[in-house]
Amino acid sequence: MTDTGIDVIGVARSFGAVHAVRDATFSAPAGAVTALIGPNGSGKTTLMLMLASLLTPDSGSIRIAGQDPVADPRAVRAAMGWMPDVLGSWATLSVRATLEITGRLHGLSKPASAARAEELIDLVGLEPLAQQPTRVLSRGQKQKLSLARSLVHDPRVLLLDEPASGLDPSARAELRILVRRLADEGRCLLVSSHVLSELDEMADSAVYIEAGASVSAERIGRAKASLRQWRVRALDASAVPAAVEAAGVERDRIGRDHLGTLVSVESEAEAASVLTKLVGAGLAISSFAPVVGDLEHTYLDLSRGAVPAQPVIDGTEDLS
Repeated sequence: MTDTGIDVIGVARSFGAVHAVRDATFSAPAGAVTALIGPNGSGKTTLMLMLASLLTPDSGSIRIAGQDPVADPRAVRAAMGWMPDVLGSWATLSVRATLEITGRLHGLSKPASAARAEELIDLVGLEPLAQQPTRVLSRGQKQKLSLARSLVHDPRVLLLDEPASGLDPSARAELRILVRRLADEGRCLLVSSHVLSELDEMADSAVYIEAGASVSAERIGRAKASLRQWRVRALDASAVPAAVEAAGVERDRIGRDHLGTLVSVESEAEAASVLTKLVGAGLAISSFAPVVGDLEHTYLDLSRGAVPAQPVIDGTEDLS
């Protein structure tokens, strides 16, 4: 167990007959980005709410930077920054005032709150909108404000729920850089997102949630080791399938999509061997890469044997 990250052991939470989280166990270390991955209805949002001290687990234990969110929620909130999927903001207050008030709520002095607000406005790129009321912000701009608000008190642990939602491509790239920078500064970041390509570029490790339970390391290992498709593109596209078969790949492991020839291999070593043979045969290769990233490959393989999610409770939001 760590005093600087997140530790979850056997956590469960039900709503009546619906077991939103059945058995979640994982650790997220400081100085790293941990992805939280699972389909809608798998219990991710309920789990994040428990980590944020906004829901009490029925059983199990949670530690955020060494603190118990049930026994001492105030200590957890002092150490943790929470960026929810949807920002709840004061519609008539400006961006600057929102951050200043958030700082005051966290115990910062008025001058310190003002200085921190200016620093964060610059960090997330909201300078042109600093004096605008938050009601005029776009979805992406509200996401930037939500991230800034989670950082006001310089927390050691960050919970980010769909942080890239609504961001344009350049803002997504800036977010990836910022997330990695925050981790490099020694913070623990747990990031939940359905955009697995984004997570692949920022996460050090991943926790997979299925039907309210964390997936075992053994199942994750098997999923990672399953056949994986790579896409081959060459200047002479028509010559690729025959060349791949000549390189020793069985015909039933060769396919095609609108972007190129698909080759299913068991490992990176096999992929490297195929590429070496293709180049050696004189094929002018322009691209050779996995069709999907590591996290998406593992997620899709796990999903093939997934337990169906329980229905969402009537009258409540999606407990994903």
